[in-house]
Amino acid sequence: MSVVAIYPGTFDPITNGHADLIERGARMFERLIVSVAANPNKQPLFSLEERVALVHEVVSHLPHVEVRGFDILLVNYAKSVGANVIMRGLRAVSDFEFEFQLASMNRRLNPQIESIFLTPAEQYAFVSSSLVREVAKLGGNIAPFVHPKVEAALAAKFALRH
Repeated sequence: MSVVAIYPGTFDPITNGHADLIERGARMFERLIVSVAANPNKQPLFSLEERVALVHEVVSHLPHVEVRGFDILLVNYAKSVGANVIMRGLRAVSDFEFEFQLASMNRRLNPQIESIFLTPAEQYAFVSSSLVREVAKLGGNIAPFVHPKVEAALAAKFALRH
């Protein structure tokens, strides 16, 4: 049986923590689809198209990794791309309760799709997209936390806002 995994998220923007999980997931699965959620409720800084493009820039060197945007129920999306695994990241214990609820709901909606959790490398355990956006907005150095193309995109986005 072929194991196809999706790694869903808003990725607003993709961080080195996300990239670490993608690289590890790419070694674990025959095919990994980084699935960028439209998620307009979060009012993302970058458009869906911009986020998909940035994720693609960061992971384009990885074979067997695809990047796609989506705007439907996650389990329906997973089924539509032939995925049988949902991969999620856990940075801290505080992430667990929410992720456990999501995994339980997803299992209830489609028991054929399994959820697995990976923790990022220690140096990225505290990094989140929202923290990176805040540091960038206030002019701080985000180079250790994101790919150079993401750093440039954030600088351009905040230069336009000032």
